[in-house]
Amino acid sequence: MNKLVLVIGAAALLAGGFYVGKSQQAAPTVIKVDSQPKAAFSSGGAEEVAAAGSGAVRAWETPTTGALVVVKDGESIQEAVAAAEPGTVIKVMPGTYKETVYIDKDNITLSGVIEAGRYPVLEGEGVRNDAILYSGNGVTIENFTITHYKGNGVMGQAGNNFIIRNNIVVDTGVYGIFPQLGKNGIVSHNILSGIEDAAIYVGMSENVDVVHNEVFESVAGIEIENSRKALVENNYVYNNTGGILAFITPGLPIKTCGDVIIRNNFVVNNNHENFAIPGSLVSNIPQGTGMIVMACDDVVIEGNIVSGNESMGIAFTDFALASSAATDPDSEPNPNRPVILNNIMHGNGTSPAPAVRAILAAMLETRGPDIVDTVGMDDGCILNPERFRTIGLDKYGECDFDTTMNVASYTLPERVPPRNKEHLETGKLVYYGICAGCHAYNSRMIGPPAQIVQALYMDDPEGIAAYAAEPVKKREDYPEMPPQSHLSDEELMAAAEFMLRLDK
Repeated sequence: MNKLVLVIGAAALLAGGFYVGKSQQAAPTVIKVDSQPKAAFSSGGAEEVAAAGSGAVRAWETPTTGALVVVKDGESIQEAVAAAEPGTVIKVMPGTYKETVYIDKDNITLSGVIEAGRYPVLEGEGVRNDAILYSGNGVTIENFTITHYKGNGVMGQAGNNFIIRNNIVVDTGVYGIFPQLGKNGIVSHNILSGIEDAAIYVGMSENVDVVHNEVFESVAGIEIENSRKALVENNYVYNNTGGILAFITPGLPIKTCGDVIIRNNFVVNNNHENFAIPGSLVSNIPQGTGMIVMACDDVVIEGNIVSGNESMGIAFTDFALASSAATDPDSEPNPNRPVILNNIMHGNGTSPAPAVRAILAAMLETRGPDIVDTVGMDDGCILNPERFRTIGLDKYGECDFDTTMNVASYTLPERVPPRNKEHLETGKLVYYGICAGCHAYNSRMIGPPAQIVQALYMDDPEGIAAYAAEPVKKREDYPEMPPQSHLSDEELMAAAEFMLRLDK
């Protein structure tokens, strides 16, 4: 956090401080009408996506065969999944289910039945690591209350065409909803709170819509990390440490982030104290931050209400928040081509976090900015810059479009094929889809960097595989690793061997 604050301070000095309006003689009002309309928003593949229409795009469902299984209170959801054929709908009746559910089959619909406000509850009791893990393609998970797990509420492990909707996720440890290495997915109408990292975390994925969710009292509300073509729209994000994040985390197998639209969200009063695991990436988020875009390219921020965030409204930055960033030359650190369109910003920066406040005091300022670019990008654009208190946006130009509404969705109208299962034999798919969610190559995440694992185990993949199947807590500075015993011995060995071969 100190590094971020120093960078913000440097950017502020370069920018000449906050925008401060000066009283001057009133000028005549001039109304200018463009002779030609502004160009529509265009990004790689957006035209094809928009042409499908919002109804067609978001209406796709998990294919079913007509097979139906009903799970009643006192029965096992996992046993029902194990017995189900692909295409089965599994209905779970209201009750309390104390288990971990793993879905490794395609086209499974796991649907809770809500009766008179009673949900089926997945209860971790503070001892289980994960509630639902899925690696199958075409999986739908809906209508559950998930609580008191130590690791994740719902985690996707390289499953495509996923739908995660209408769930209540409270106090599930590290992540609430976490699709990892997935393509073509929807995360919608969920309510999440009490998560110590990111409540909704889209990791190394493509073509994902995160829409109509309510996220509060977590460290990071919604995080798009090392992902492309993501739409974050119509979410209510409040009382987190940081509201919405679009990140590159250095050291991950996927090195880029881009084509992210953050649109029509309420991002308000994100002033919760930071209770992240010490040393983790999000532990560096300053309390009171509305949005952070770190190294992610082509991010459009449009039509949001960003208010009451006490340190700052929106921040664009490089790897100031990340550790060991300089040792990943394949990740470009700048947030290239940022676009800021027609947002309403009010009451931000009124009580900055202590370290931010100290830098502002040196500038004889007491209030944080609406928008800050700590890098000072010269390829960004902003509409109506005079409305906002800004730092580091001196080189931003005028945008040549004023809306992205022709992009109805980033999900694809047609289902995409599964990931290449041949990579299971080499361990690549298991590592990318599971291990990389916590282990970057040379940056600290939830688990230690892969470089440290390599140094500990050297030429002993058997040791890694055995530990992953039945881990025990060894270090106080890292949380306990969840067991990966749902993987076969062959998959664990292949992933361990792949990890030992990593060099970036």
